Amino acid sequence: MSKVPQPSELSNWYLPGILKGLGYTFTNMVKNILNPKKMSTLNYPEEKYKYSARFKGNHILTVKKDGSLRCTACMLCATNCPAQCISITASEHEDPTVEKYPINYEIDILRCVFCGFCEEACPVDAIRMGPEWQTPGLAGADFHYDIKKLAYRANLKGGIQSSVDDKERHEAGI
Repeated sequence: MSKVPQPSELSNWYLPGILKGLGYTFTNMVKNILNPKKMSTLNYPEEKYKYSARFKGNHILTVKKDGSLRCTACMLCATNCPAQCISITASEHEDPTVEKYPINYEIDILRCVFCGFCEEACPVDAIRMGPEWQTPGLAGADFHYDIKKLAYRANLKGGIQSSVDDKERHEAGI
C-alpha cells in the first residue's frame, strides 16, 4: 500500500503562490510589450470588431413604404419577452382598414437580454434586432427607447423598410 504524499511546509504559505502568479502576469506583460502584433486584444476605439450578419444588436422598428410604423400593436413581442422589458400602448387607427396601432412603444434596454424572441414572435416583421451594438448613455432615461428612437433615429436614415409588402399581405388575406 502506497502512502499519499503529504503537502510540503512551503505550500501552507500564501507568498509562493502569489509570487508565482505575479511572475506569470509579468512574463505575459513583457511578451505583449515586446511583440504587440501577437496580442490577442483589440485596441477598441481605433479598431472595431466585425460581427457576423447573424449578430443581434439594438432593436429597430420597421416602417411601411409610406413611412408609418409596421407594428400592429398585437402585443406578441411584449408577451414573448422573457425580461418583460417591452411595453406597448395601443389605440384605434383613423383608417378603418387598420385595426389598431401603437401610440407608445418602449423598450427598457437595461432590462433586455437581447435574446431575439421579440423578433421571432412578430408576425408582421415590425421589430428586428439590428447590427448596432454600441449603446452609450449618461442616465437611465437614455436607455428607455421609444418609437422615435426605435424607428426614426438618425443612423437609420428615415427608418428601415420592412421586407413584407403590404399588397402581398392584402392579397394573401393576412
